[in-house]
Amino acid sequence: MKAGFWIAPEGADSAVTAVPIAVATGRPVSVLTTAGAEEMIARCPRVAALLPLLVETLATQEADRPGRLFDLAGLEDIELQLISDVVGEGEVAATVALPDGVVAQVRESVMAGLWRVRFADAQGQPLADYLEVGAIPEAVRRAAAMTAPAIALGEAPAGAMNAMPVLAEIRERMTTWRPGIPNHTITFSLLPMSQDDMAFVQATLGAGPVQILSRGYGSCRVVATGARHVWSVQFSNAADAIVLDTLEIGDVPAAACAATEDFRDSAERLRQIEEAYFT
Repeated sequence: MKAGFWIAPEGADSAVTAVPIAVATGRPVSVLTTAGAEEMIARCPRVAALLPLLVETLATQEADRPGRLFDLAGLEDIELQLISDVVGEGEVAATVALPDGVVAQVRESVMAGLWRVRFADAQGQPLADYLEVGAIPEAVRRAAAMTAPAIALGEAPAGAMNAMPVLAEIRERMTTWRPGIPNHTITFSLLPMSQDDMAFVQATLGAGPVQILSRGYGSCRVVATGARHVWSVQFSNAADAIVLDTLEIGDVPAAACAATEDFRDSAERLRQIEEAYFT
């Protein structure tokens, strides 16, 4: 069997179906370092006015508080371009599938805890565009909350060994979890799970509407299953081999979220950019 909850067992036709995630592989040269930067900034007073508000919000945000949105609707292309250049693209990206074919593309900026969130309809037409300061964008939590509140345990296949005990544990934990309770982790890497076990657990939980990918040295992939509060969390090394394969039952896994200290660091970083280029 191939390692990994979200990788199909040997012989299966395909992996668990999920919305593809878009992750940029390169970053453009910063316009702030070019000869035309001063002129561009002068043409974007609304961007200059936005930056201190972002700094203030980052400086006071707590990881357990709701996020704050900064709507970018109505800004001109040059202003959006400048915002994109100022906030940059960090290592965390997410795709969120919502009802009626609406998809949210989420990208954390180079300042952890500051996110760019863009919604498009089923035809790819833009619906909304905003910056959000928070541990994780609210769109992620809302989509994950739309999943099934319970799972039905069918009859395990003949080759299964541990699928039923694992699913019983998942069902108990997902129904008793409440906000504020630490996540419960099931580590597949440490369990004797047969090919039939993994296939049955996959089929029982189903695929959810959220995929989050964090890239750095190696990567972390966080995927909402079709069962509420149940997340697949996989860590891979630089060779893209899975080194830790888990399920977390509870809130959005910490591996995908910004912490309170991240907000403080991001506030200072953005303040330095503001002082260097906008004052």
